[in-house]
Amino acid sequence: MAQAANTFDSYDAVGIKEQLSDIITSIAPEETPFYTKCKKTTARNTLVEWQTDALRASAGNSHIEGDVTTAEARSATTRLGNYTNIFKNAVVVPDTDEGLDKAGRNSEIAYQVLKVAKEQKLDIEKPLFANNARVAGNSTTARELAGLPAWMLTNVNFVSASSGANPTGDGTDARTDSGAPTAFTQAKFDDVMQSIWEEGGKPDTVYLSAFQMNKALAFTGNNNQRSAVQAGDERVIKSLAVYVTPWGSVEFLPSRENRSRDVFITQDNMFEVAVLRGTKNVALAKTGDASVRQVVTELTLCVKNEKSSGLIADNTTS
Repeated sequence: MAQAANTFDSYDAVGIKEQLSDIITSIAPEETPFYTKCKKTTARNTLVEWQTDALRASAGNSHIEGDVTTAEARSATTRLGNYTNIFKNAVVVPDTDEGLDKAGRNSEIAYQVLKVAKEQKLDIEKPLFANNARVAGNSTTARELAGLPAWMLTNVNFVSASSGANPTGDGTDARTDSGAPTAFTQAKFDDVMQSIWEEGGKPDTVYLSAFQMNKALAFTGNNNQRSAVQAGDERVIKSLAVYVTPWGSVEFLPSRENRSRDVFITQDNMFEVAVLRGTKNVALAKTGDASVRQVVTELTLCVKNEKSSGLIADNTTS
């Protein structure tokens, strides 16, 4: 194999145009299932408050004719609150970049702002699941919202050994993780589902990591594993979309942002995100030959009544 003498091939040529695709391919996790499902309400203060109440337990209620009526002692509502959390990111792009002929985008700053907005949405999902107590903040300390684990008190399956303990349940303190976690099991799950039902909850959704999702796929009664054989097509589908129990039917949603040791069972309409400042792209003052854009959001999590939902905590993660 040899070239003819004096062959002028592409390796010798000068001026060949580069080929660079106008499509930028990005693969990254960007789903935010819990944040997306939460109803959005308006916050009008940095401390968003709400009240909870409950009915007393049922009791015998039979009386004689003409009985003298005595009023029952009544309990007050419980006042709860969570602080708004400021999420902020910025991009700085030299003005020269805006004049360049670029592949895949017309404006560098517009592209970077869009990317930052997607990243910030993940930053919002993460603290909603975080084992974090609320922080009031001051001139030197940022406000922080209390995440889901700090609210779960009533319907919780956890390991008390090795210091495991529930929080107060009002967002003022985080739960204490056990140093001796145990495997996530169907028995744990059914125990919490029953507890939620007994409290009057109507759970809809289960949030869990990929590792715990694989554990759930092994639950007894998972009939979603099947073979579908068609002409020219043979597939084995292994999934657990909806799990039906005597205590209700729930949808399983894998989430990348919640801690793998936690499995949350939630009643969707009992969780809201109160937004003080919706996500905005703000142009900041120029201080040189560059443009600065800030993406900012301020919001908090409202747990309208934690008894509606539950948590299987202290699960092994490997």
